[in-house]
Amino acid sequence: MTSPDKPRAARALGGGAAAVLLLEGIAVLFVPRGIAQTGEGLTTTRLVLLITLAALLVLASGVQRRPEGLVVGTALQVPLLLTGLLGPVMWLVGGVFVLIWLYLLQIRKELVGSPFGPPPADPPAAG
Repeated sequence: MTSPDKPRAARALGGGAAAVLLLEGIAVLFVPRGIAQTGEGLTTTRLVLLITLAALLVLASGVQRRPEGLVVGTALQVPLLLTGLLGPVMWLVGGVFVLIWLYLLQIRKELVGSPFGPPPADPPAAG
């Protein structure tokens, strides 16, 4: 099933992708508090990595209107999931966000016809 208005569906799903990335960035900002009380604690390197990841996620939410926005957001799902190495609960949180992202890409593929890039042009009507 594809949407009759593919550009509009692509814009709406881009807004959803931006919201997911923004929420991911906020969730990553909670990680330092959790790891500060465990094991090795919160080192400067860990803090810089987490703040950088959070900033990249927030910035990526702002480029979702561009064709490469979904590619950037998809690439950032890997470091988000790898935050589980810093705090075990982040495997669950990161995994849930990755599943939401994959679901969003699947919905986009069904409605727009392509999970990435601009919506493909409709073929001209025969007749």
